[in-house]
Amino acid sequence: MVQKAKILLVDDRPENLLALEAILSALDQTLVRASSGEEALKALLTDDFAVILLDVQMPGMDGFETAAHIKRRERTRDIPIIFLTAINHGPHHTFRGYAAGAVDYISKPFDPWVLRAKVSVFVELYMKNCQLREQASLLRLQLEGNGKDEGGEAKESAGLLAELSARLAAVEEQAEALTKQLNDDSTDAAAVATAAHLERKLTGLRRALDALEPGTGTTSSVSSQN
Repeated sequence: MVQKAKILLVDDRPENLLALEAILSALDQTLVRASSGEEALKALLTDDFAVILLDVQMPGMDGFETAAHIKRRERTRDIPIIFLTAINHGPHHTFRGYAAGAVDYISKPFDPWVLRAKVSVFVELYMKNCQLREQASLLRLQLEGNGKDEGGEAKESAGLLAELSARLAAVEEQAEALTKQLNDDSTDAAAVATAAHLERKLTGLRRALDALEPGTGTTSSVSSQN
């Protein structure tokens, strides 16, 4: 079962962290505080996060430098980063934020509803990816089990395939609805691209699962595709 997503809030001012927690509490996810870039990088060593809200101006390691470290690590390079800044920035400053790997750049004071809506998109995408990994894990177990004695396990394998197919169908339906919503709302291009990538993964998993059905393929043919 997918647990609550973790959202990393990075700001050197306690009052700003408190304000972010108040805005995002309605999402009912796990909010993790970090008061510096170094503290954020430490948190990222052990936990997985759906999205990072990162203040630009911080003493010591600023937001740009912190983002650069995050993007250099294989474990964390794909985590979406939303920059938050009180600076009256021009195009060059904004470009620097996107060049550092941010998916969005929001100026303070920001609209609480807009921020919450943006964060919720990445939380939902993270949840779908977690569900996809679960389905892939079950599929791998099925592939490994296909090499065992077929007589006593045929019924069990058929039941597992049916369960896998049903679970995957539910994820496919949710992913399709999310992609349609993102396209209709003209949401950030990064979120739309992430949703499209998720749908491609689902398509590949569906093909592999279909190949396991009796009469449509063999374990060896599926294994050779993965």
